[in-house]
Amino acid sequence: MFVGHFGVAFAGKKVAPTVPLPMLLVAAILADILWVIFLSAGIEHVAIRPGIMATNSLDLYDFALSHSLATDLVWAALLAVFWYVYRRNGRGAWVLFVLVMSHWVLDFISHRPDMPIAPGLHRYFGLALWNSWLATLVVEGGLWVAGIALYLSATRARNSTSMIGFWFFVVLLTVAWLDSLKGTPPPSIRALNVSNAVFLPILLLWAWWMERTRPAVPDARSATTAS
Repeated sequence: MFVGHFGVAFAGKKVAPTVPLPMLLVAAILADILWVIFLSAGIEHVAIRPGIMATNSLDLYDFALSHSLATDLVWAALLAVFWYVYRRNGRGAWVLFVLVMSHWVLDFISHRPDMPIAPGLHRYFGLALWNSWLATLVVEGGLWVAGIALYLSATRARNSTSMIGFWFFVVLLTVAWLDSLKGTPPPSIRALNVSNAVFLPILLLWAWWMERTRPAVPDARSATTAS
């Protein structure tokens, strides 16, 4: 998925309002961040195969270190432990753990049977949502809209600039997602990796700005502290 991952990260703000939005996003897309790193290092591999799915042209034949169920459990545990040690925030740690694991679940729904269970274990799973443009639009779009609604209910814009910045972020991701549904193959693996290496840091920096300009509503923070 694409915006589906961002949708669950936004929803995480409702459950753990004291966890900064950039950290929620890192958790939700941690597998993809690691994939970009491992792909650049030559540890994982991908092939471009136009038409392999209706809305996607990537043959993800070697990405078990970043995307398998077993390794995602490890990444999730490491991030959760880090957050608990750093902030002593049990709820936040659990939310980050769940967000990391949600990546495998959402990819299992959208991918063809290429989602690995563990490195070296050649069994793959996937419901192939991406083979239907309409189903992808409904399911992933629904997650995206729900996540946006929950984030808006958990935060408050300080001024019109923060409101405009938020909706520009939403529109940018939505347009990029809709464009990706065309299934147009990237010109090369290198171009794919460079675009991801540029795009992801920009999104996280934008999220950092939004965290500063859209604080959690006081009631939500108080409820979390009390729990």
